[in-house]
Amino acid sequence: MSLDVVILAAGKGTRMRSNHAKVLHTLAGRSLLQHVVTTALTLQPQRLAVVVGHQAQEVMQHLGDGPVWVEQAEQLGTGHAVQLALQALPATDGADVADGAEKSGAVLILYGDVPMVSQHTLSQAIDAAAAGQVGLVTAEFDDPAELGRIVRDAEGQIQRIVEFKDASENERQLQEINSGIMAVPASRLREWLTRVEPHNAQGEYYLTDIIEFAVADGVPVVGVVAATPEEVTGVNDRAQLAELERIYQRRQAQRLMAAGVTIADPERVDIRGDITAGQDCFIDINVVLEGTVELGEGVHIGPGAVICDSAIGSGTEVHPHTVVEGSTVAANCSLGPFARIRPGTRLDDEVKIGNFVETKKSHLGPGTKASHLAYLGDATLGAGVNVGAGTVTCNYDGINKHPTIIGDGVFVGTNTTLVAPLEIAEGAFVAAGSSVTVKVESGDLAIGRAKQRNIKGWTRPDQRQDKDQ
Repeated sequence: MSLDVVILAAGKGTRMRSNHAKVLHTLAGRSLLQHVVTTALTLQPQRLAVVVGHQAQEVMQHLGDGPVWVEQAEQLGTGHAVQLALQALPATDGADVADGAEKSGAVLILYGDVPMVSQHTLSQAIDAAAAGQVGLVTAEFDDPAELGRIVRDAEGQIQRIVEFKDASENERQLQEINSGIMAVPASRLREWLTRVEPHNAQGEYYLTDIIEFAVADGVPVVGVVAATPEEVTGVNDRAQLAELERIYQRRQAQRLMAAGVTIADPERVDIRGDITAGQDCFIDINVVLEGTVELGEGVHIGPGAVICDSAIGSGTEVHPHTVVEGSTVAANCSLGPFARIRPGTRLDDEVKIGNFVETKKSHLGPGTKASHLAYLGDATLGAGVNVGAGTVTCNYDGINKHPTIIGDGVFVGTNTTLVAPLEIAEGAFVAAGSSVTVKVESGDLAIGRAKQRNIKGWTRPDQRQDKDQ
């Protein structure tokens, strides 16, 4: 069976009070729409269409060329949006109906502001459509508020969906809600949509009307009840977005804890990507993990640290308020506090990066230490190098970046300026306070200081007599 997915993402999201389209607001570091698209792609659809309207260009630019883009210039309801999408997804040839089962494929309809729906739930709805039925995702809410209600008959069969504004008082007491998510045999959906009329309080073409058409045509409507209400909760304002963020983060934290990670406070950690972690890791409060992050066994992350798109080796300790991005850190290293490990950094075993040290596109060999107040950019350091406080690699001449190469066992004294391109050979020493501009050979001591002068009889400016008085 072929599967087409239609994602409705045309709404403005007025209650978000934002200059950006609602579906571009982020949950756990990714847009609401990206969450939905990612889940949809796990179902391996033949085609995926996204219906856009408000700030269409911004939304399309966000996702790029992957989906089939459909613009709903005039907001005439969900039924109208799906009609436009199906016009952009021509019907497949060879449709065949046998025993009520549509053989030409199914259409799954999703919403760009419902980011937490699961593959498992959607698969059940698709299975129903594959059997010639309508798979309708529902959920039980303690307080359904103004969501559309599911109306069942005495035997418990779904008969129709009633929108809140059109519902009677008795219907408003129902707690089973319509998520709007459904999978429908493709040919049936195309035919039913031609029968939808805007005879409702909103004057819109409701997609939900097709449920009544299905029942009238003898097509069973299968209710697929979501495991939790959060799975089908849509985002209408920033408060709802914040609530979903905490739910999402709590689930991520629970997953890591089940894998053997200790989290100091699951309510105070943000996981914004794909995180894998070995046993006995410890994550302190207010840590942010972004992108693809790999933690080896026994990694300790201090409070306020941020790790983005990086791999951290076993036994490494990331001290408080350290930022690691786009880097590879080997085993038993020590980073921070207040260090910044920038993209392109590679640290071998037992490297120490101390407080207020910054690295960028640099490779530090085993056991190398930069303990305080240093900048290492476009540098390659061998094993056992000591970098003194205040050391700076001057890698940028205003136009190009230049490399600094430091051999094994080099000692660089405090407050040293290394002007690239520069090589300091194995075992060399650089005296404190030096400005080094030429190659230092193995075993040599480099001293690059201005000659000191002591001026006798010097008078402090605040003690000088004003000659004009």
